[in-house]
Amino acid sequence: MGREFEVRKEIELDATPEQVWEAIATGPGMDSWFMGRSEIEPGEGGATRLTVGGQTEESTVTVWEPLKHLAYRTKEGEDGAFMALEWLIEGRDRGSTVLRLVQSGFLTGDWEAEYEAMKTGWDMYLHTLAEYLAHFPGRPATVVSAMKFQAADQERAWAVLKDALGLTGTVAEGDRVSCAPDGLAPIEGVVDYAALPTFLGVRTDDALYRFIHSGAERGDVVVLAHHVFSDADEKTSERAWQDWLARTFA
Repeated sequence: MGREFEVRKEIELDATPEQVWEAIATGPGMDSWFMGRSEIEPGEGGATRLTVGGQTEESTVTVWEPLKHLAYRTKEGEDGAFMALEWLIEGRDRGSTVLRLVQSGFLTGDWEAEYEAMKTGWDMYLHTLAEYLAHFPGRPATVVSAMKFQAADQERAWAVLKDALGLTGTVAEGDRVSCAPDGLAPIEGVVDYAALPTFLGVRTDDALYRFIHSGAERGDVVVLAHHVFSDADEKTSERAWQDWLARTFA
């Protein structure tokens, strides 16, 4: 059976409403912190497209109030499923901004797992948005994605990933990370988000690297969702990270 749902999130960002709007209401802005690749046609009635893992989800813009309010909604499927996303921007003193998010809709299938994934996923992505605005504002990102299906259960997967990233013990924000994927420059950075056994974020001088484990109920998939703010070639980078995953979980 399906079920209606609603997720609400709020974050205060050290950025102006103009910077926040650019980050949530344009394709290049979304690509700098969110999953997959985004396209957004401005104006009410415009289309938004989010492509993840080769699958594209299209929505229609239902509210377009620059610097204040943005909303879009997918079509309703034959099973009644749909997604709606609403963003509310409120400027604060000293150039900061409060961003409120409401995601709602109707879920079918394993709706409980999907709902929990959305709740925890938004925490990580909104943190990534804050990191982007704090460290790389206005810089275009090269989106780099890779996946390893049926990699390992969470305990084993994180043991392998920690070893590959030069981490030991309990991971905490500020821990140093070192990694050298073949074909890419060595990566030296710090943990900026530690929410194991699901998410790990690493920030370097020119990138935000995201390592995700789907959990057993979603196939024990390890997902890399990176945002690189240097002059990186997308295909070369994705191939290098896909090879890194294959070797790491050989």
